[in-house]
Amino acid sequence: MQERPTDAVRKHEYTRPDKENDRVRQIEALNAQTGPVLMAYPDAPEVDRLLAQLALGAPAADVAADDGVRHTVWPVHAVDAIAALSSQFDAMSALYIADGHHRSAAASRVAASRRAQASRWSTHEYEYFLAVCFPHHQLQILPYNRVVADLSGLSVEAFLQRLRAGFNVERAPSAVSPSSRGEFGLYLAGSWYRLFIHPGLIPVQDPVARLDVSLLADHVLAPILGIHDLRTDKRIDFVGGIRGTRALQDRVDAGGMAAAFSLHPTHMEDLMAVADRGQVMPPKSTWFEPKLADGLVSLLLD
Repeated sequence: MQERPTDAVRKHEYTRPDKENDRVRQIEALNAQTGPVLMAYPDAPEVDRLLAQLALGAPAADVAADDGVRHTVWPVHAVDAIAALSSQFDAMSALYIADGHHRSAAASRVAASRRAQASRWSTHEYEYFLAVCFPHHQLQILPYNRVVADLSGLSVEAFLQRLRAGFNVERAPSAVSPSSRGEFGLYLAGSWYRLFIHPGLIPVQDPVARLDVSLLADHVLAPILGIHDLRTDKRIDFVGGIRGTRALQDRVDAGGMAAAFSLHPTHMEDLMAVADRGQVMPPKSTWFEPKLADGLVSLLLD
């Protein structure tokens, strides 16, 4: 294969040190990588055609996990098929990490450590990491919702009044799952509200600042609630969209959180636009579903 440019694999988020450290410890303890990095490739009809053709035969593995997700694996042994796929991927401008920044970062750290002690290892499998690549239009992104522990000293009415400076605020008769960009749900004091950000506040030319997760952070979390660092502030937590709005309501009604925000999901095109600019999204911007099973395919490092 031809040499790839240094930005051929593009990321869109920073990692959290604690989660990265956990992954490093897991790889070292198992002497193997067991979790693939989920990656996306841009439109490539020929790759889609080749993969569909290779999947016509009997799979080597076909299992349903406990969560009901079906995982099917077809090994490719034919030299000409491998060469054809490799050629197609070599011609792509980039691959995009969708889910697996901590896994790839941990693999890189393990590789650097073992590279420094290369004489100890009989193979150099540590120079690679497991990856699964899908066409970007086949990936499903669900929203990554937010819950906050307090209103930073504001009463419910004072908080709603502050919101009206940047949003149209409407009381909703039931749980809100936003259907468009710039729309948010708010669960507060037993009631749901629908928020629409004023269009003039959306910086449409900035691929990061125009994201709904950024708009919420820049116009609510930071200026009104004083939550400036989503990676470290203990006053905020994140709820994957697969759990639905019921989970948000439950967190608030249980008394541990003061308010919950439901968001419209980030689009795959948004992720790619951010990565192409070499920028990063706010933490917890995307929730990919379904999740790939750990251990179905493993890479032994030695």
